Amino acid sequence: MKKIRYYATIFGSILAMGIGGTGCVNIAPWERGILAKPEMELDPYPLQSELQSHNYSSREAAPSHKSSSGGGGCGCY
Repeated sequence: MKKIRYYATIFGSILAMGIGGTGCVNIAPWERGILAKPEMELDPYPLQSELQSHNYSSREAAPSHKSSSGGGGCGCY
C-alpha cells in the first residue's frame, strides 16, 4: 500500500511540474508584434462591447450594466 502511495505522489508531482512548466515560454522579439495585435485581445472591441452592454442594461432596467442577469424589462434583446 505504501508503494502505491509513493508512486502516486511521484506521478502527481511530475504531472504538476509538467503542467506548471508549460506556462513559462520565452517569446522572441519578432513574435511580440503578432501578440500585440488587437485581434489577440480578449475583447478586441472594448468600446463596442461597453455600448452594447449599456444598451442591454437600459432596456432590461437592470441596476448595473456589466451583463448582470437581473431586471424586468421587455426582454427583447
